[in-house]
Amino acid sequence: METETLALAQEIDFSFWALFMRATPTVQIVMILLIVASFWSWAIIIQKLINYRRARRLADEFDRAFWSGEPLDELFDKIGPNPRGGPETVFAAGMMEWRRSHRADGGLITGAQARIDRSMDVAIAKEEENITRGLNFLATVGSAAPFVGLFGTVWGIKNSFEEIAIQQNTNLAVVAPGIAEALIATGLGLLAAIPAVVFYNKLSTDSDRILAGYSAFADEFSTILSRQLDS
Repeated sequence: METETLALAQEIDFSFWALFMRATPTVQIVMILLIVASFWSWAIIIQKLINYRRARRLADEFDRAFWSGEPLDELFDKIGPNPRGGPETVFAAGMMEWRRSHRADGGLITGAQARIDRSMDVAIAKEEENITRGLNFLATVGSAAPFVGLFGTVWGIKNSFEEIAIQQNTNLAVVAPGIAEALIATGLGLLAAIPAVVFYNKLSTDSDRILAGYSAFADEFSTILSRQLDS
């Protein structure tokens, strides 16, 4: 009897596709959701890694240009209406408000410093929104995916016990397929959650450093313009 049971178990297809097709519709939906979440997470991760690398490169290029001694008005004219990176956007916002704060006679409108600072703060806030977009999804996947997978596993095991009760048989050939199908859901949940958590922490740290650089530049630029206002 035991030999027959082992023979029957060996004949069962335990490939992922076979387990998926044998699973109940509820478990199949859970698996599909977790697979989609995993692919979407990796798309966000790859996009953010590329974008953050580009942001750091553009920040370094602008930093060299800004501190090269070139007049700020000429640098602003070179940048034009389409800044390429965060520091250029902050600089352009400050310079635009600086020029708008001059009257026709060359004097400055009262409160120019405060308006310049606010303009740069708004520019930083917009850049922060762009930089951090998608990170909340990674956090959600990292925290929710294991529980979604666990739900699929519990549901699958429940159906396995129901099948055992219906067939009145507890041999390996009856139990193993249902348990394997159920555990696949937990495995997919972990497969989606682990990279999401790891890269969420990394990307959050990278975004904080990038935004801190933007804020530091805004403070330096505000100090330079403050000297101009005082003189």
